[in-house]
Amino acid sequence: MSTRIAFLKGHGTENDFVIVPDPENVIDLSPAAVAALCDRRAGIGGDGLLHVVRSAAHPEARDMAAEAEWFMDYRNGDGSVSEMCGNGVRVFARYLQRAGHVAEGDIAVATRGGVKTVHIAKDGDVTVGMGKARLPEGDVTVSVGERSWPARNVNMGNPHAVAFVDDLAHAGALYSPPPFSPPAAYPEGVNVEFVVDRGPGHVAMRVHERGAGETRSCGTGACAVAVAAARRDGADPAVTGTHATYTVDVPGGTLVITERPDGQIEMTGPAVIVAEGEIDAEWLENAIR
Repeated sequence: MSTRIAFLKGHGTENDFVIVPDPENVIDLSPAAVAALCDRRAGIGGDGLLHVVRSAAHPEARDMAAEAEWFMDYRNGDGSVSEMCGNGVRVFARYLQRAGHVAEGDIAVATRGGVKTVHIAKDGDVTVGMGKARLPEGDVTVSVGERSWPARNVNMGNPHAVAFVDDLAHAGALYSPPPFSPPAAYPEGVNVEFVVDRGPGHVAMRVHERGAGETRSCGTGACAVAVAAARRDGADPAVTGTHATYTVDVPGGTLVITERPDGQIEMTGPAVIVAEGEIDAEWLENAIR
């Protein structure tokens, strides 16, 4: 490992990430190393880490290299691997633009959840084609303390349980994962969204992200919330033949989610790079011993 490792820090609606450029996939980012970097007191701090690798250089992405030059090797803040991160894709695209790898317009980004189409607009917002939602059958319940709610099971390449509540405060502190049932619904854990209505086509949410705790925003979660709200409101685009668009307020800002009649979902929001610097490799090695 070299003595210095380049990094950047970015966020999308305050869902923040450590960014580690590593085009040829030569940096060993173990789960312990990722957790140390994402530690908010002893490390750089972040909800997750964006490992920037050329698709052709990563064994999990080589089969996507013909479609997308770059692979978002996304890790949760605890070091675990995740399939997708909607806010992360926007910040990933902003980094590629900043580094001169891409320009404004449409680009493709490989993820463990498949290849995502991203549009970098002149006004600074980034739109991500999030693919289609899957709605697994079966009743799901989530709980906080003595309260429990029915939840909609929505899969956006990663699993979500969406519960509509009367007050976002009912979600509690969200320090630990909210219990859910049945356990078989989410064998590898789940992202849980608590949602209230703000007006027609307008909702607000809080989220406990699997492997990260409560975060200021969750892009795939906002998409899952919009899909669940549309089904609840009888606005399924596949049935109505028209787009369903929801404004989703998160603690860190606002995202706009649109589901098209063909099922494709687009998410639009900001993506900001706030800092860049170097990681001391000796510190990192000591931190993970």
